[in-house]
Amino acid sequence: MNEPLSLSIVTSMYASARFLPDFHARCTAAAKALSSTYEIVLVNDGSPDDSLRIALELHARDPHVRVIDLSRNFGHHKALMTGLAHARGDLVYLIDCDLEEDPGWLSRFYEALTSSGADVVYGVQDTRKGDWLERTAGQIFFNVFNRMLTHPIPVNVVTARLMTSRYVKALVSHQERELCLAGLWAITGFDQQPLTVQKGARGGSTYTTRKRISAFANAITSFSNRPLVYIFQIGMAVMALSVVAGAVLH
Repeated sequence: MNEPLSLSIVTSMYASARFLPDFHARCTAAAKALSSTYEIVLVNDGSPDDSLRIALELHARDPHVRVIDLSRNFGHHKALMTGLAHARGDLVYLIDCDLEEDPGWLSRFYEALTSSGADVVYGVQDTRKGDWLERTAGQIFFNVFNRMLTHPIPVNVVTARLMTSRYVKALVSHQERELCLAGLWAITGFDQQPLTVQKGARGGSTYTTRKRISAFANAITSFSNRPLVYIFQIGMAVMALSVVAGAVLH
């Protein structure tokens, strides 16, 4: 019988080849500081570069590494959810592999989790990184998105978070076809505590403007019926104005 794993580190890969060796080394050091039983789950989200080859080489050298190869590019959020569904640890550390989020944060997340008794400790940026356009777009997203939700999401939340297995089990039970992880994190419930972090910057993000707009639309329509209510109200107002105009002009 396999020994139960204490910790799973989960990430997705897309155009990530140049980050993977350093990411693996830093995750290994962070995991070993907490537990001798851990795994690093790398999900290949149809990456167009050598991410899969490098991940498989890491797996060949390190039995702690597990590789999940998706049949095509499904998107960042779906890839992460796939990794979470395959995680076997009692604790699960979710993080992006581009090293803007530091694998070494794990020790701080673990201390916060154990001291608070929470099921989730998630990272939030004190000040959003990026140029004025990225910061403004992010602020607009959070403001508009939270006005549509009954369970608002934390402003400037990042991917990195440490979760208990019972929370992860509840999270992956959602069956939405269009995913917005920030919304799912919020509505899943349990005791969730923030931890302030400082993200790095690498430039050359694979999130294009088109992808950002698509993610924003999916987020709004997946977690709220308020857009439909607003559309209905606008339609009724236009119809009323048309009736009034028709009566006046008759």
